[in-house]
Amino acid sequence: MTSGKEPGPGAPKATKVHESFFPMYLVKVSDFLAMEGVPESHDRLKQRGLLHEWNASMYTIRGGTLGDLTISLMVLERIFVSHQWLGRKHPDPTGEQVSVLRTTLKRFIDGSLMIDLDVVSTTHGQENRFTPQTRQQVETGFLFFDWFAIPQITARAEGVNEEVTKSDAARAVKSIPAYVEAASLFIALVPFVPDRDRQEWCSYTTWLARGWCRAELWLHMLSSKPDTSVILVTSVTEAKFMFPLDWLENTIDSGDFTVEEDREAFRFYLARRSRMLGQNRSEWALQEFLNAFHFASLQEAATDQSSMNGLMCAVFSGDSGMIRELVGSRADVNWRSHGLGKAGYFDGQTILICAAKSHQPAGVLATLIELHADIHATMANGSTVLPMVRSPQQLEVIIRARADLNKLTYPVGNTPLGGACGAANSETIAALLRARCNPNPPVFGHGLSPLHSAIFFSRGNRCALKIVQLLLEHGANVNAIAAPTGAFRWGCQACRVYEAVVGTSRSSFRTRCFALLPGISPLGIASFIGDPDLVQFLLDFGADSSVPNTRGDFPEDLATANGHLHLLPILLYKMWTKYALTGTADCSAVNQTIAAMLSALPPDSTEALIQGVWWYQLFLEGAVRPWRLSDLRDAFEGVPAQSQFSLLDAVARARTVLVADSGVTLGDAVVTIASSLPSTSSSALQGRSIDLDGIATRFAESGAGSGLQE
Repeated sequence: MTSGKEPGPGAPKATKVHESFFPMYLVKVSDFLAMEGVPESHDRLKQRGLLHEWNASMYTIRGGTLGDLTISLMVLERIFVSHQWLGRKHPDPTGEQVSVLRTTLKRFIDGSLMIDLDVVSTTHGQENRFTPQTRQQVETGFLFFDWFAIPQITARAEGVNEEVTKSDAARAVKSIPAYVEAASLFIALVPFVPDRDRQEWCSYTTWLARGWCRAELWLHMLSSKPDTSVILVTSVTEAKFMFPLDWLENTIDSGDFTVEEDREAFRFYLARRSRMLGQNRSEWALQEFLNAFHFASLQEAATDQSSMNGLMCAVFSGDSGMIRELVGSRADVNWRSHGLGKAGYFDGQTILICAAKSHQPAGVLATLIELHADIHATMANGSTVLPMVRSPQQLEVIIRARADLNKLTYPVGNTPLGGACGAANSETIAALLRARCNPNPPVFGHGLSPLHSAIFFSRGNRCALKIVQLLLEHGANVNAIAAPTGAFRWGCQACRVYEAVVGTSRSSFRTRCFALLPGISPLGIASFIGDPDLVQFLLDFGADSSVPNTRGDFPEDLATANGHLHLLPILLYKMWTKYALTGTADCSAVNQTIAAMLSALPPDSTEALIQGVWWYQLFLEGAVRPWRLSDLRDAFEGVPAQSQFSLLDAVARARTVLVADSGVTLGDAVVTIASSLPSTSSSALQGRSIDLDGIATRFAESGAGSGLQE
């Protein structure tokens, strides 16, 4: 990649500014879709001839007009995939991440997956859609994935010099800005998957916290490309465009770095940032302000009606002195924003609201209020500045101005606490609760409680779990039921009808959200979102997993429908223990429910689920009454044959055993079940050793009973 501009008619005209020090290696999307299992490394793919060095000639000529010739240039998509590594030596040791990406791309290409904006942006009238042409370009395009494209020390080919690999890797990493710039499509691959080295869940929230991921994101957003949209892939059934404020509020300097040298380098540049960017003072001198923002005079800056007039520039700069200058020259302190929707500041929001949601110091809000900014002014959805506060200091300023802390907003139905729960940090929510905001207000409009809102908007908010904890500790109802009213109720019904007619896969994310809303519990929303930590926390706090929404969707149904299979072990484990603890003598109904759910899943998904923790968690550690071998056999009914191998393999690998008074052991159970299965499944046990120590004592001490019984 050496040229300054992409050539040819119809090609992007963005000027390239970053230099490439190593070739940009790509994999054809078609080749990627044909891959299986754990992703192979750069050297392995190079040996197989699957890597292609990007250059400006990789276009397809079809149709169009140029002089006497009829041609056109179809630009092939170059897809940059940003993701969080799931191990120190391999980015995806089990292939879970790339499996999600493969399925998502297939569904995007065949049109069975819709990609639309987040719910907030669509509510404010923003739009962004992919055309059939884009889907075709993706199908014939190329994909950049760091494990494929960058030589790896831990996975170099035999005979390749380590120092050469290190040098190539360093040059490739140095070229990442150029790779991002050359890409025409940016995908953040952010499903809920476990990092087994760090023993934590990775997701959109953790990806957004990573320093390198933020760097890739900012390089894309600040490029001169005509389209800087970011697609978030959160599961095989959900992909959407990033909410604008998510990147604006997550700067590179505050990100997490795994490699300490990266952190030290960033501290150096952060310490010198003001000097390097020419920011020698926190407040502007008047003439410097006018020159920097290209205003001919103070009067022009004060009376300008563009989306970024003088007062907006001063507010976003956090410059209270310049705000006073401009308002003194008759700038409108209650001016309402327009034309900034793509940045997350929607039409009709007051300048005070913009100051709050852009995390300006409390002094900026105090200055605006002193100059008669109206704290009671509302947006189109009825919200005032209160739901937009982003710090306890901002809240203190608003409280001093006598704002109503429990005001219900019409027609949406938000309260200040409910609105803030979706975007503020835990310190701000704690301050709102200390100020006696009601965690269980009357619901109308969208019908959501603050707890619902905190969970629904938890993605990208690192404080979400703490916020949920604060709400519950202050008395929020863990089993609150959403109850939309008025136009929202009718809208939800319309969305249900639409989804039933066209199908879930062809319904937008917004449609699916509104369709499931009536009657949903906080646990239901957490299951739909896919967050295992929130699901587990709610269950531990007493959330009832047997409560469906009014359509009859249970939490496990919502998790399955949205591709969050990792939640099933948690939810089904709770189902099992509930039946067992209540003394249910016959657990066949539970087994049949579980088997039916598994049989409805794609075979590869079922296998991945079983290989993880399902069998171990649900059946080996969940038994609190005597198990029968018939129970185990019942559990196999309905499981796809190709997944039975994995089920047995998981049993063999489990380092536990239930020893019954009758002498029936885990080994006996496996042999009994395996005898009725194909020999290929039984052979999975060959060469495996089962640790018979450990759990028998624990079960005896806990009074778990007589173990397995025939």
